[in-house]
Amino acid sequence: MSERAHNNQYVRRVVLPSGKTIEVVYFEEHPAAPTASSGTALESASDLHLCVACESGLVYPMEWEEAGATHWEVSLRCPNCEWHGNGVFEQDVVERFDEELDRGTEALVRDLKRLMHANMEDEIERFVTALHGGHIVPDDF
Repeated sequence: MSERAHNNQYVRRVVLPSGKTIEVVYFEEHPAAPTASSGTALESASDLHLCVACESGLVYPMEWEEAGATHWEVSLRCPNCEWHGNGVFEQDVVERFDEELDRGTEALVRDLKRLMHANMEDEIERFVTALHGGHIVPDDF
C-alpha cells in the first residue's frame, strides 16, 4: 500500500442507529471548500432555518451528507413558499441548524402533549356526561 506525500488525514466517529461507533478515516489533500450544487444555490447562509425567499423560520433539511472534513452538503425546503435550495456549509453553520431543528422538535412535542391532554380531558368529560345521563349500560362493554 503506497502512501501519498503531504496527505492530510482525519478521523470522524460515526454512531450508528444500533449504538455501535465506527471510525471513518478520510484522506484528502485540501479540505473541501464550499461550493454550490444544483437547484437554488446558497453560498453564505448562516441561519439555514430561515427561508431566503419568504423569511419563514420553518426551513428543514431534505438531505444532508458530509462534503469533507469541515463541510456538509445540505438540501433545504421551505414548506411556507415551497422554496428549495442546496449548498455546502461549514460544520458550525450546520450545527446551529441542527440545534434549531432540535428546538423546533421540542416545541412540536410540547404542543402535541398539550393537545393530547386537552383531547383526553374532552373525552373524559363526554364519558362522565354519558354515564350520568344513563347513556352507557353494561352491555356497552
